[in-house]
Amino acid sequence: MQNKVLILDFGSQYTQLIGRRVRELNIFSEIKPYNKPPEDLSQYDAVILSGSPYSVRANDAPHPDLSEIKGKKPLLGVCYGAQYLAHFNGGNVEKSNTREYGRANLTSISNEEPFFYEITEGSQVWMSHADTIKELPENAKLLASTNDVKNAAFKFDGEDTYCIQFHPEVYHTTQGKQILENFLIHIAGLEQTWTPDAFVETTVSGLKAKIGNDKVILGLSGGVDSTVAAVLLHKAIGKHLHCIFVNNGLLRKNEFQDVLEQYEGMGLNVKGVDASARFLDALAGESDPEKKRKIIGRVFIEVFDDESHLVEDAKWLAQGTIYPDVIESVSATGGPSATIKSHHNVGGLPDYMKLKIVEPLKMLFKDEVRRVGRSMAIGDERLGRHPFPGPGLGIRILGDITAEKVAILQEVDHIFINGLREWGLYDKVWQAGAMLLPVNSVGVMGDERTYEKCVALRAVESTDGMTADWVNLPYEFLQKTSNEIINKVPGVNRVVYDISSKPPATIEWE
Repeated sequence: MQNKVLILDFGSQYTQLIGRRVRELNIFSEIKPYNKPPEDLSQYDAVILSGSPYSVRANDAPHPDLSEIKGKKPLLGVCYGAQYLAHFNGGNVEKSNTREYGRANLTSISNEEPFFYEITEGSQVWMSHADTIKELPENAKLLASTNDVKNAAFKFDGEDTYCIQFHPEVYHTTQGKQILENFLIHIAGLEQTWTPDAFVETTVSGLKAKIGNDKVILGLSGGVDSTVAAVLLHKAIGKHLHCIFVNNGLLRKNEFQDVLEQYEGMGLNVKGVDASARFLDALAGESDPEKKRKIIGRVFIEVFDDESHLVEDAKWLAQGTIYPDVIESVSATGGPSATIKSHHNVGGLPDYMKLKIVEPLKMLFKDEVRRVGRSMAIGDERLGRHPFPGPGLGIRILGDITAEKVAILQEVDHIFINGLREWGLYDKVWQAGAMLLPVNSVGVMGDERTYEKCVALRAVESTDGMTADWVNLPYEFLQKTSNEIINKVPGVNRVVYDISSKPPATIEWE
C-alpha cells in the first residue's frame, strides 16, 4: 500500500505546487476541496492545509471540520492553514499593518525540532498574506520567526500539528522541499515508495479489476498522454483495447499518416479515421474560442460513438486526461479558484453515449506521464514529442476556421518545428507552435503592395504546463525562420514572436 497525503484546497494559487512537491518526494498526494473532503480519512497518512485568498476573520471564510484530523494525524497548515489553526484554537489573527508579501528570512529557528532538520538560520522563504498571527494558542510553541513576522512557524504541544506562515512549495523558498521532507518523512514517518514503476503496477492492477474483459475504445492523438494511456491499458487488457486515431482536419502537416506509421510495431490495435470534413463543417463560421473547443469536443465524441458501434460490446471510452486538464477545467478539483478554460476531454459524456470513462493518467502531471512512459520502455522519440492541444490547430487559428487557413498554418508550423529540429533546439523547448492571427497587415513583395496574414510563433519552457516561460530563441534562427515562412507560405507577409509567460498569458492563444 502506498502512503497518501491529503491536501485540502482552500483556493490558493499554489495548491497544485504543494501536490507536486510532495510527489517529488516519491509520496502520493491528492488534492480535495476543503468543502468536499473524503468521507474515508483512514486512507490518508498525513494532511496539509493550503493557503487561500480568504481571511479567517471573514464571515464567509472556509471553515472545515478538522475534528477527525487535528491531533489524530500529522497535520501541516500552510499560510491560511496556519492562520486557521491559530484563529480557531484560541490564537489571535489580525490584519497586518504592512503587506507581508515576497522574500523573507527565517530567524530564531528552533533547531531541536525535527521540522527544521538541516534548515539553516537565515534561510529564504516566500510570504504571501494580508493577515498575520499576532498571538499563538496557549498550547502552541514558537519554532521560527522572520524580521517582520514573529510567529512564522509553530507547533501544537502533544501532537504532530505544525503551522507555517510562508509557502514551502514555491521556488523562492530555497529549503522548502527539505521542510516538506522533514514533516512527511521525519515526523509523519511516510515511506517514499510512489515511483513510476509502482504507479504502473498499481494502475495496471486497478484497470484489470475495473474493466475485466470489457472492450475499451481509446482515442489516440499521437501525443505523449494518449500513448502512455494506451500502453498502460494494453498491459492491463491486451486485445480488448481498440485504439482510434481521428484526423480532425486540424492536425499538423502529414501528421495523420506519420502517427499511424509510428504506432506500427508497438503491438497496439489502431484504426485511422479521417473525419476532417466533419469537423470543418461543424466549425464553419464559429470564431468564439470556447464554442470552438466545445464543438471539437462534441464532434470527437460523435466520431467515437460511431466507431464504438463498430466494436461489438464496447463498454468504455479511455482518455489521456492529465491533472492540469482537470485543474484548469474544474476549478482546482472543485475548490474556490477560478476556471481558466474548458478541455475537450474533460467533463463526462452525453447521455446518448453508453460508454463509461476510464482515465488512467488523470492524477499525473505531464513530467510524471513521461517518467511513467520511460518505465514502460516507450521510446524517447514518442515521449519527447512536444505537447499538442486536443483541439489542434483549431485553437491556434484565431477567429473562424476554414480549410484554407488550416493549410496556411500547417505550412507555417511545419517550417517552424522542422527548423527547431535542424538547429538542435527542439529538445530544449517544452512546447512550440504557430498561431494564425485574425488580422492582415500591409507588406511589400517585389514592387507590389501586399495585404496578407500575420502569424505568431510561440516556444515555451515548462515542466508540467501549469506555469511556463518563453524561450529566448537565437535571433539568427528567428530571422531564418521568418524569411522562410514569408517566402514559402502564400498568404503570409508578417511573422512575430510571442514573449509572454504563463501566467499571465496561457501557452495557447485560445
